[in-house]
Amino acid sequence: MADDSDTPPIPSLEDMQHWTWVMGRAQQMMLEHGLQTLDDTPALPTIPGFTDKATMARAQEFWLDSMKLWQRFLDPAGAPAADEPPERAKDRRFQAPQWHENPVFDWIRQSYFLIADHLLRGVEAIEGVDPLQKEQLRFAARNFVDAMSPTNFPATNPQVLEKTIETRGENLLKGLANMLADLGKGQVTHTDSDAFEVGGNIATTPGKVVHRTRVYELIHYAPTTETVTTTPLVIFPPWINRFYILDLRPEKSFVKWAVDQGLSVFMVSWKSADASMGDVTWDDYVAAQIDAIDTIRDLLGVEGVHAIGYCVAGTTLAATLALLAARDEAAKVKSATFFTAQVDFARAGELKLFVDDDQLKLIERLSPDGFLDGRYMAATFNLLRGRDLIWNYVTNNYLLGQDYMPFDLLHWNGDTTNLPVKWHLSYLTDLYRDNLLVQPGALRIAGIPLDLTTIHTPAYVQAGREDHIAPAESVWNLTQHLKGPIRFVLAGSGHIAGVVNPPAAGKYQYWTNDTIGDTLSEFVAGATETKGSWWPDWIDWLKARDPETVPATGARVPGKGKLKAIEDAPGSYVRAH
Repeated sequence: MADDSDTPPIPSLEDMQHWTWVMGRAQQMMLEHGLQTLDDTPALPTIPGFTDKATMARAQEFWLDSMKLWQRFLDPAGAPAADEPPERAKDRRFQAPQWHENPVFDWIRQSYFLIADHLLRGVEAIEGVDPLQKEQLRFAARNFVDAMSPTNFPATNPQVLEKTIETRGENLLKGLANMLADLGKGQVTHTDSDAFEVGGNIATTPGKVVHRTRVYELIHYAPTTETVTTTPLVIFPPWINRFYILDLRPEKSFVKWAVDQGLSVFMVSWKSADASMGDVTWDDYVAAQIDAIDTIRDLLGVEGVHAIGYCVAGTTLAATLALLAARDEAAKVKSATFFTAQVDFARAGELKLFVDDDQLKLIERLSPDGFLDGRYMAATFNLLRGRDLIWNYVTNNYLLGQDYMPFDLLHWNGDTTNLPVKWHLSYLTDLYRDNLLVQPGALRIAGIPLDLTTIHTPAYVQAGREDHIAPAESVWNLTQHLKGPIRFVLAGSGHIAGVVNPPAAGKYQYWTNDTIGDTLSEFVAGATETKGSWWPDWIDWLKARDPETVPATGARVPGKGKLKAIEDAPGSYVRAH
């Protein structure tokens, strides 16, 4: 056994400070020499990103910042205070006091931010690449930085270390079980999967399925008022997700709220694609929207309907309106409301990064049976907000072993739907990649060329200020293509919470301006901010255009007209996987 004298002494703080200075000074000397050599010997080959002067200067700056960080760690009293930007104080990953009070973990946290900042700045400094490639590099770098956060690893997360000691490792076993369960089902779990049941405690607004095709079911909701608007409302939700995002728990349900406002409400519930839908194209979804409109008109004996299109179904609603205009049938839709819908994809956000030849070929390979498994789309959307929708759950549920919290919106988010691959590929190429919808005549439905400038239907266009799927500026561009009277509303929050914002919650705000202007910035500059939900603004707009009502009897009651009830809402398609 070795003598105590054989054990090397622990270096003193003074020794550590000295050797830190030595290493830092050596690195600085080497970098300065490299920069001087580039100046003195211009004939030396310059390798962009490695030996060019700008890269060398950034490397020097990185090491200088590293030395400052070490100095603060080793001699906090004598070092200047860290000048951290305000957004770091709001970073939810590092809210626990251990990240700030424990010198080791504070150093780990600051080291992470230092490396992340320099990595992202290095990407910004890259020149001579295609703009799309530059955006893809930014996206990849941000996701890499989020993945490498010390909060995601047991050894560098003080909360995980403390929890592991406290529970004697039970948290890691429970977290492993959570992770293995997610691997088994092929997607990250965000909420307690047993907390919600479609038709049980979500999607519970009373109604009947009154019509069914191979693509959709039509739900007619029961009136709750003595009279209802003469012109009914049909809602087209995105088929990328289940319709009940608009019919969550009763206090959050847009459908229930609309029914309680005295509207005759119909909902399209799209079928999750299977092998029988391998031939489905965009034409089929436009035809389905027209079929739903005609079915409602015939059932109630009315000339037209009010229509809502959400996200991709809003894009399709615009195409439907253009087709109806070309057929001289525009009167079938008396007003159109667009929730976070795009028609001009020039600035369609980060989803455009997934539209290149390699990605399109991958989608084809992943869809041998004619449909794309919805879990792949869910993974894509999660990547757009990886810090919140991936790594947050890695930390809380895999490392800390915490129970999943019940949250209806996240339950819906994980309830994926499959997509007909033929239509999905054309959607990505024709719209996202080639932006054909805003080019008059470039796209055809049923052989008829589409021209959005022929649409004179009154429109209500809603965008989310923080929308990461359909950016507000991209949604606003819709106002530049439609020719009818338009009301544009910018809502607080994003793609989901900006839409699903019941008045009773008193959350967020929205902005209105009687003058739309030539840019979104111009609209915002002259806009009036109103606290709370924009839903009352929408219902006032709708009823002002068409205030006539009729008794809520006869065919206005689901199943009492010529269309008999097939089954109770929410129907079968919403439950199919």
